[in-house]
Amino acid sequence: MKAIRETENLIRLTRMQMINCFLVIEDDGLTLVDAGLPGSGPAILEAARKTGLPLRRIALTHAHMDHVGSLDVLFKDLPELELSVGTREAKLLAGDLSLQSGETGKKLFGFIRVKARPSRLLTDGDRVGSLLAVNSPGHTPGHMSFLDTRDGTLLCGDAFTTQTGLVAAGVFKPLFPFPALFSWNRDLAAESARRLRDLRPTRLAVGHGQTLENPTVAIKQAVELAFRQSMKVLD
Repeated sequence: MKAIRETENLIRLTRMQMINCFLVIEDDGLTLVDAGLPGSGPAILEAARKTGLPLRRIALTHAHMDHVGSLDVLFKDLPELELSVGTREAKLLAGDLSLQSGETGKKLFGFIRVKARPSRLLTDGDRVGSLLAVNSPGHTPGHMSFLDTRDGTLLCGDAFTTQTGLVAAGVFKPLFPFPALFSWNRDLAAESARRLRDLRPTRLAVGHGQTLENPTVAIKQAVELAFRQSMKVLD
């Protein structure tokens, strides 16, 4: 796992050159956003140790395997960690893949059951340290993004990817179909992408791909493409 210092407050931890989680530096220690693939735990703990700061909490964007795979290992070493996850996504984290009333989308897959249980259930507008929780469903039913209120960095999980240019969840590209294949509801994902665009982030930190500086134009184009492929109308 490679550690890349993105900003004064952000370290990107990347595995296999394509799967990211992030250490966010706070006054009281570190927040880990997402927990990577199974087997990433020791490298995450070593990266945290090198900062000289304690790992205090974990915030999850969503419950797919490549974002929660090392949760249980981390909690075995640090059982006092605070775990924050969106209220809707918590059911998926516990292995309940049933849809709620009014939800529609593809069959849910890509999740694993973990033993760790959240100590905080997040709703839109909650805070995790300096991070503002932003409801951004579509990739999964309870997907959350996190806006660093200090500098405008948006940690968006899989609401966007940058591996082959910036695309929103649910968008199909022949040479890189994964944002479409692994997303649950592309229409909802397009609406969430528009909402994240309206936050006007200064920096976009994604679950897959490199962090994008000054992303305003690229996000606008990605949102337009998402709506062209969805059943929604971009207003």
